Amino acid sequence: MSVRVRRIYEPPEPDDGLRVLVDRLWPRGLAKDEARVDEWPKDLTPSAGLRKWYHGGGSYEEFRSRYEEELGAPEATELLDRLRESARTGTVTLLTASKKTEESHAHVLAELLQG
Repeated sequence: MSVRVRRIYEPPEPDDGLRVLVDRLWPRGLAKDEARVDEWPKDLTPSAGLRKWYHGGGSYEEFRSRYEEELGAPEATELLDRLRESARTGTVTLLTASKKTEESHAHVLAELLQG
């Protein structure tokens, strides 16, 4: 199983496989054709309220816990299952505009998909 996280602003690479944007908002200053995004499942992104709470100074540990709760919704569970299946047959690259990918929702998703 191959799941990785990259910043959307990095140029696409041939070994990216399925490129999935996991941010709710389209990244600033990036043309859609440049990004080469294959999927944009907004039901996998943190809610607006959770995102605002986290960026307002919330802890990563609490954010992670709340986000995992949100991912328990039926729509999100279905999307996670589909991405897991894609990762079994090839690479899935989760794309985010977050500067700290290791403390982002994309990192949480990658761990859930791999585990």
